[in-house]
Amino acid sequence: MSPTPRTWLALIGFILLVAVVSAIGGAVTTSSVTTWYAGLDKPSWTPPGWLFGPAWTLLYAMMAVVAWRLWQQRHQSPAARLTLRLWFVQLALNSAWSFLFFGLRSPLAGLIDILALLVIIIWIQIRLARERSTLAILWSPYIAWVAFATALNASIWLRI
Repeated sequence: MSPTPRTWLALIGFILLVAVVSAIGGAVTTSSVTTWYAGLDKPSWTPPGWLFGPAWTLLYAMMAVVAWRLWQQRHQSPAARLTLRLWFVQLALNSAWSFLFFGLRSPLAGLIDILALLVIIIWIQIRLARERSTLAILWSPYIAWVAFATALNASIWLRI
């Protein structure tokens, strides 16, 4: 079955949604990244700043595709509907992290948020692996990145 114009509009909608979340997070981050964040004691394994933009761009694109595919399956599968709801929860937690960590300049608040985010995205991964293995593969880099970001956030918090 080929995608309809409505289906393509939904994909564009999910791409725009994650782009807006990314832009909002970026705006909040920009105010602190060269000042407050630059002065933090960070571990030696902190990635270079230039890596975050390309990494998040790719991750947000994959997140949009996963949501789009779940949206396409929502009428045939109660599991897809629930997973899509969880997707929106993770997106809200993802967005909140920038406000907490960079906006409030609170590694502790950021850590609490990112731990909740990690739990939700692992839950999504388990659900995807059971029913949509291709989507689970697409979701895997996001889990790896957030797990790494959680360790980095925790390390920064422990150094304060």
